[in-house]
Amino acid sequence: MAQARSRESWAHTSAVLALIANVNRDPSKGRAWRPCDFDPHTQARSQAIEVDSGNMGLLKQAFVKTKERES
Repeated sequence: MAQARSRESWAHTSAVLALIANVNRDPSKGRAWRPCDFDPHTQARSQAIEVDSGNMGLLKQAFVKTKERES
């Protein structure tokens, strides 16, 4: 319940922070700020590593036993 309250509070706070940042930004210097840029609860999700065919080999090396690793 405490975590839900924290998420709800940060949702409001991050919306206000994004509004203030966008009012004071230079439009020619990049994209507008979004509330998720300021919310610490959504920051953790956006930094996750996506598994694809390029890094699947690393996972396989780490978690699949091979004949070389068994000895």
